[in-house]
Amino acid sequence: MEDKQQAHIVLIGFMGTGKSTISQLLAKRLDCKAVDLDFEIECLSGQTIPELFTAKGEVAFRALETEVLLNSLHSRDRLIIATGGGAVLAPQNCKVMQELGYVVALKAEAEQIISRVSQDSSRPLLQGNVQERVYKLLEDRKHAYDFAHLTIDTTNLTTNEVVDQIWNHFHA
Repeated sequence: MEDKQQAHIVLIGFMGTGKSTISQLLAKRLDCKAVDLDFEIECLSGQTIPELFTAKGEVAFRALETEVLLNSLHSRDRLIIATGGGAVLAPQNCKVMQELGYVVALKAEAEQIISRVSQDSSRPLLQGNVQERVYKLLEDRKHAYDFAHLTIDTTNLTTNEVVDQIWNHFHA
């Protein structure tokens, strides 16, 4: 990775940990552009994430996710990139994120995640019993975010406190 003060900042973590919100706030603070991979995928495909999952399946979605991630990471302009929670499931994504960006993992306690995502019906991986699905996915991915340069637990932090932690670490 290049100098961390000039690198893209890539936010990874389970759904509901604050990646999209934090990316917007951090981009304002750093005066650069925020890219939300899920939003970019929807724009590129002309479908919502749930529609993509239904029409083409998770494998096709993940391929599109990798394409959008690579395009973002190869941008000359510094970006704050909010990935989807599963972007780390492809080893090549983890490798390129680590090489071309400064990776920040956001995590939260399961109950906080459930509270944050339980009313969001647009999450295809949470169909059915949300609590059961969150616990299962967290277990399946418990080490998936370990490659990050920095990890922040957002459970008891405000969004501004999370941005402050990233900012302080970045400028240390």
